[in-house]
Amino acid sequence: MTNIKPYFPATRISGIAVGNEVFTSNDTALTSSLVPAMVSIHAALVQLGLDSYVHISTANSLAVLKNSYPPSFGSFRPELANLLLPFLQFLAETNSPFWINAYPYFAYKDDPNRVPLDYVLLNPNQGMVDPYTKLQYDNMLYAQVDAVVFAIARMGYGNVEVRVSETGWPSKGDPNEIGANIENARAYNRNLLMRQMRNQGTPCRPNQRLEVYLFALFNEDMKPGPTSERNYGLYQPDLTMAYNVGLGTVTSTASVTLVSSATRVY
Repeated sequence: MTNIKPYFPATRISGIAVGNEVFTSNDTALTSSLVPAMVSIHAALVQLGLDSYVHISTANSLAVLKNSYPPSFGSFRPELANLLLPFLQFLAETNSPFWINAYPYFAYKDDPNRVPLDYVLLNPNQGMVDPYTKLQYDNMLYAQVDAVVFAIARMGYGNVEVRVSETGWPSKGDPNEIGANIENARAYNRNLLMRQMRNQGTPCRPNQRLEVYLFALFNEDMKPGPTSERNYGLYQPDLTMAYNVGLGTVTSTASVTLVSSATRVY
């Protein structure tokens, strides 16, 4: 805990992420060690008296879901049940959130003819109604989050909070990366920031503000892979602005905390 205690509370530390998208990796040794590692770290926080201030969780890919549409049909992949049950039990016992990495951009990129752009950009649109809950969704991000909420409830842990550990939109991409441009990146991130300022919850949990981390603060110019992977940032590596998302006006009434390469808005 030498990386926590000396800096708390002067530095705002609200959570520790143990791994990223571990449950959907092919490393069985890693997946089986995840919850024990979280238990160990939580025990250290208890000894320091910080367990009420700093929670422990892990960021998950939407690939943990078997079903995500409509949101009320949300369910986890059956083969992950033995791993997810002790994880959810840990979250419930320690009052920690379930973190999900959610990127509506990928849904649009993969099927732009069927996925409405305004729906994924959080622009005004007709949205969709869940035929079973009759809840109205005006954007895909909230639908993705609620699919996770329903999946967790099906496992018997309906009180676990869901937070978005990563979301964003690339400002540049390869020719086949449809929708990856500055205009869409600005629209997505700004629309999300404005909803955060209004303390919005999802249709399933309208009275619980959805906590969101934007990915990313900086473009990662050395990152391998498609061009989009290097262009999620609000700023360039030399600290110049990649594009103007309007943070100057947003931060006049909302505080922004920078966490690694993500931006958290309160």
